[in-house]
Amino acid sequence: MEVVVTGMGIVSSIGNNVQEFKESLLKGCSGIEYTSDIMVPTHVCAGIKSFNEEDEFAKYSYIGNQEVLDRIKNSTRRTSKVIRTIVSTAFEAWVNADLHEVSLDPERMGLVIGGNNLTQGYAYDLYEEYQQNPSYLTPSYALSFMDTNYVGILSEIFDIRGEGFTLGAASASGNAAIIKGMQMLKSGDLDICMISAPYAQLSPMELQAFYNVGALGGEKYKDSPKLACRPFDKDHEGFIYGEASGTIILETLDSALARQAPIYGHVLGGSFQLDANRLANPSVEGEVRVMRKAMKQAGISTKSIDYINTHGSSSPLGDATELQAIRSVFEGQTPEIWLNSTKPLTGHCLYSAGLIESIASLIQLNHDFLHPLLNLNSPIETGFRFCAASSMDFELKTVMNNSFGFSGINTSIIFGKERLI
Repeated sequence: MEVVVTGMGIVSSIGNNVQEFKESLLKGCSGIEYTSDIMVPTHVCAGIKSFNEEDEFAKYSYIGNQEVLDRIKNSTRRTSKVIRTIVSTAFEAWVNADLHEVSLDPERMGLVIGGNNLTQGYAYDLYEEYQQNPSYLTPSYALSFMDTNYVGILSEIFDIRGEGFTLGAASASGNAAIIKGMQMLKSGDLDICMISAPYAQLSPMELQAFYNVGALGGEKYKDSPKLACRPFDKDHEGFIYGEASGTIILETLDSALARQAPIYGHVLGGSFQLDANRLANPSVEGEVRVMRKAMKQAGISTKSIDYINTHGSSSPLGDATELQAIRSVFEGQTPEIWLNSTKPLTGHCLYSAGLIESIASLIQLNHDFLHPLLNLNSPIETGFRFCAASSMDFELKTVMNNSFGFSGINTSIIFGKERLI
């Protein structure tokens, strides 16, 4: 059973829809700025700034499906910004996949939400009021503090009645959600699966914890924040927090062909592997294993990969570990494979990172270009084919997207322009 991507939607610091995001990738626009609005200890992050869901929804008023539009309006009334962004991305992906134009069996549609502990910032903001007057806590909090609130909202809007759940895999959540969606489609239980990953709505406590553990960077770059995220560069100091929500529509190839849907890429393979490690340190062995298993599942050799969108978080230990793993997997081919990281443009979007970077990979696959790898002035290792500081034309056929998370979680997905033979 072959699986394809038929729709995409995004809200990020560098674009509030797929077209804007693509233009920013081409231009190498970075959304990383100095801010006092988001309580990041370093005051450097890539926050969503100019999002207005009414403007985004207005672009699709032509679809004429008033029932869906009404459900969107009812579901997003008096909700948080993160809810509004994920609904916007889901709606864009739904229309992008032409799902608004066909009659669907709701029991053959599924939903996976990538991420966990998604509303900690919301709970933190309510706590002071709760302490003063507990009885006036909004009743809706009983639903909204749970991650499954996203499942309820999106399934209600789009009438999804098949399998649905949230999946927490730390910074690999977005990739892991895509892999689980792919597996459900391959099992024959579903025809279509919506994969959505909201941005991490963290409180100052979680951001401070990342800083205290040494994972969060930006301290040296308060005066030049766009230089702060520098994967594989000797001056890297840690990840830069980013906000982005995204959705992709996965579909069996048979279903997509039957309804003449647009196809943005084939999901050739994907692997989700653990290190048996409760800590934050990455593992060369685990990353090697997950990349090899993804390629084995795809039925391809290392020679078929021409581009890797790395995890590339700008963490000194993480960057060095990933390059060592790539060298072990691809051996003498490393000078021939383009390596990139989207994080200098978007920041590290944590739970949604893998999905956001999958969208970036699919856009490049469809439009035959490589987006810039910013701030790589002094590579920590030689012998690798790092992307340049500006975008360039290149005909991609097969791309790998890596995403790794705390607690020994490793994921790797392979997208192809062509179907499997």
